[in-house]
Amino acid sequence: MNLIRQEDLPLMVDLYELAMAQAYWAEGMTDTAVFSLFFRELPENRNFILACGQQHVAELIEQLRFTGDHIERLRQLNRFEPEFLDWLRGFRFSGSIRAVEEGTPLFPQEPILEITAPIAEAQLLESLIMNYVHLESVLASKAVRLTFAADGAPVVDFGMRRMHGLDSAHRGVRAYRLAGLSGTSNVLAGLDFGLDVSGTMAHSFVQAYPDEMEAFKVYARLYPGTTLLVDTYDTQRAVRRIVDWLRQEPDVQIGGIRLDSGDLEQEARDCRKILDDAGFRDIKIMASGGLDEYRIAALRQAGAPIDGFGVGTAIGAANDAPAIELAYKLTEYAGEPKMKSSSGKTSWPGAKQVFRQFDGDGLARKDIIAGINEKIDGSPLMATVVENGALLPGYPGPLDEQVARARDSVAALPPAFRELEPAEGFGVEFTEYLKQLQAETLKKVST
Repeated sequence: MNLIRQEDLPLMVDLYELAMAQAYWAEGMTDTAVFSLFFRELPENRNFILACGQQHVAELIEQLRFTGDHIERLRQLNRFEPEFLDWLRGFRFSGSIRAVEEGTPLFPQEPILEITAPIAEAQLLESLIMNYVHLESVLASKAVRLTFAADGAPVVDFGMRRMHGLDSAHRGVRAYRLAGLSGTSNVLAGLDFGLDVSGTMAHSFVQAYPDEMEAFKVYARLYPGTTLLVDTYDTQRAVRRIVDWLRQEPDVQIGGIRLDSGDLEQEARDCRKILDDAGFRDIKIMASGGLDEYRIAALRQAGAPIDGFGVGTAIGAANDAPAIELAYKLTEYAGEPKMKSSSGKTSWPGAKQVFRQFDGDGLARKDIIAGINEKIDGSPLMATVVENGALLPGYPGPLDEQVARARDSVAALPPAFRELEPAEGFGVEFTEYLKQLQAETLKKVST
C-alpha cells in the first residue's frame, strides 16, 4: 500500500461531505457560508491549546484539485450524478480563510480559523481542516508543557517510532519547533523544518561489540563531541572506564553521556560526581527513557544534574490528552446567523474576532470574543490568510519568525498558565452583541 500522496488529498473527505455538497449543488444552494473551527472544552491537564496547523491547511486548500482519476474513482461509488462530478472536476476554492497565527495559545470557544466560501466548498474542507489542525495542535500543546517542565533545559523529540503514522511524525516536528523544543531525532522532518537533528546511539550498537569501550571508541572517532549511551550494562562502571580512557587520550572529544534507565536522579548524581572528580565538568548528562513533563519536573525540582531530556512516547502519542474535541460549525449562511442549540453543544452564530487584552506588564489578562465587525480594545488574534482562493502575499512567512512569535505569545500568558498544574483566572468573555445575536438566533431555530 502506497503512502497517501498530497495530490490525492481531495479524496480525504468523509463521505457525508461529498453527499452534502451534492445536495447543495442539486438544490442550487450557492450562497456564502461561514464555518468556524473551535473547541468547547480544554482536555484534562491542559491550561490552553497551542494552535498549530492553520498554515499547512491553508496552503493545501489553495492547491486542491480533483483529477480525472479522482472523478473516476468517485464514479465507481455509484452515489454521484455525472453533472456533480463535472462540478468537482472544476473545483477551485474561491473563498477566504481567517486564522490565528501559528503557535497562538487559545481557550474554549475561540475560533482557530474561519472559512467564508460558497457552502459546498466550505463543507468539502471539513475533515481535512480538522485533521491538520487537530494533529499539530495536540502535539504542540503536549510539547510546550515539556518545555515548561524542563525550565530552560533542552528537550529533544525521540517520538517518531511510536507516533501514529509517518505523516504525523513529519508534521509533528514542525509543531514541536513552534512549541519550543530544541531538537529532534527525525532526520527528514528536522531538515524540512529547521529543527536541530540530534541523537546518540542505541544499546544494540554497544551490544554488537565484544566490549563496550570498543563501541565507545569507534563512535567517538567517527563523531567527535558525541554523546555516549552508558547504561547498557553497568552505568557507573562505563563512566569510570570512559574517564580512564579520556585521561589516557586527552585529544578525544566527548560531549556528553546519556542515561536511559534506572533511577535517573541517582544515576545522574553518581555519574556527575565521577566526571567532576576527574575534572570532566564540561561533559553533559542527558536523560531519556519513559519521560514526560511530570517526571522531568520532578527531576528538575530535585536538582538532578541533568542537562537535557529526550522524550519519546509521551510526546509522540500525547498520551495523557491525545484528542481535542474540535468542532467545525456553520455560523452563517446567506447572510443569516446559524447555530447549533442542542444541550451541551450550543454554538455561537456569526463570523467572529478575538481580542486579547494585556495588563501593564504585558501579560495577557483576558480575551473578548466579538462579532467580526466589532471594535474592541486589545490585539486582534485572527487575520485573513487566504482571499479569493489564494494565499495572501508573504503568508505564512519564514518559520523562524513564526517560532519567535509563538514564543512571545506563550511568554505573555500569566505565569500560572505556564505551569503544569491547572490554572484559573484567565477569562474569556463574549460581547453583548454576540450574546444578543445568539438569543435572537435561538428564538428562530426554536420556532
